[in-house]
Amino acid sequence: MNPTRQWFELALRSDVVRRSAKVAVIVGTLLTLINYGDLFVTGRFDFAQWWRIVLTYCVPYGVSTYAGVAALRER
Repeated sequence: MNPTRQWFELALRSDVVRRSAKVAVIVGTLLTLINYGDLFVTGRFDFAQWWRIVLTYCVPYGVSTYAGVAALRER
């Protein structure tokens, strides 16, 4: 099997997606509060801040997915 295809099949498994989503919600929320808490208080948001907040959640999702797939491949 193609290694890239295998990687994506593992990354899209429901258990990996669920675990990565949980990590993204927890870590993303903490990072958002740390980095953008003052903007929440003042209400001064523009499109650039919202885009960065979305990316703040995507990064821990990607890291968690990568770690999950690596662990599954080592089995």
